[in-house]
Amino acid sequence: MVDSGRLDVAVLGAGVMGLVAAVTLVRAGLRVVVHERAADITASAAWRSGGMLAPDCEAEIAEPLVVALGRRSLALWPSLVPGVETNGTLVVAPPREPGVLTRFERLTHNHRSLGEEALGALEPALAGRYRRGLFFPHEGHLDPRRTLRALQTWLREAGVPIEFGFSGDPDSLNADRIVDARGLGARDRFPTLRGVKGEMALVRSRDVSLSRPVRLLHHRHPLYVVPREGGVFMIGATTIESESPDPSAETRVTLRSAGELLTQAYALHPAFAEAEILELNAGQRPAFPDNAPRIEISGRTIAVNGLYRHGWLLAPALAARIVDVLLGKVPTNEVMHADPAEW
Repeated sequence: MVDSGRLDVAVLGAGVMGLVAAVTLVRAGLRVVVHERAADITASAAWRSGGMLAPDCEAEIAEPLVVALGRRSLALWPSLVPGVETNGTLVVAPPREPGVLTRFERLTHNHRSLGEEALGALEPALAGRYRRGLFFPHEGHLDPRRTLRALQTWLREAGVPIEFGFSGDPDSLNADRIVDARGLGARDRFPTLRGVKGEMALVRSRDVSLSRPVRLLHHRHPLYVVPREGGVFMIGATTIESESPDPSAETRVTLRSAGELLTQAYALHPAFAEAEILELNAGQRPAFPDNAPRIEISGRTIAVNGLYRHGWLLAPALAARIVDVLLGKVPTNEVMHADPAEW
């Protein structure tokens, strides 16, 4: 890297993957610039997500690769930004559906089974409402919006330029290497990418207090509730295959989904009936047909994509892997093939 006017790495995309990659690259001693086609960081799907760092819970439906990368990322997050909570995850089910909790228990690991009394001691707001639950003590969560702003602030204070509204040709960028983290914007590179829509609600309740994310299992309408500051809760769980030609449809919430989210929040705790609705929103997550993430190398470009609904869970581990590639620590033909637990 001889040309002093040429940067080491240009990062495409200022979502969670792009910003985490940029911070990790700078900390590895590389000179970085970030380019984003949107006007600001609020356009990313990461802005509209729950921020759960729950690799053990994801084992219910995710591949072992996702679980292993998620555990690695959970260990890395506290070194990236402040405000990462590590209070675990609580999983409950309606008393009339004990089978869904039994199934979840069988498919996941690193949990403790709680009886009614222990569950109430862990989350007093739910005391007497559930006879049994599963506690995953080695999980965490963060506030995506605060975290995106913190990553952006860190980069700017480190002297990293962030260019919003970028519409140029990536091949013309003046950098030795390019990290392509554009998500759905990278369909020119990954034609099999599809959009998976996730809908969410932000509500404020002074009558409910939770110390950790709570998942309410249901055979049709599962739900998660993630606490944030000031009595605010993020409510989500919908996953909708969405390929609308109308870009504005990406952030629209359907009446059916809003009704399901809010009804299930009321089922978790009746006090949510009086909660103030602050926001209904949606985001499109990029996914490959197998729902697994990929890092692919072509020329000077390292492309990372397909994080599906696991963007916050996977970004730090994938960013660390990209740094290993750039520093020559990993053969390019083994980027996604070695045991992720060793990354």
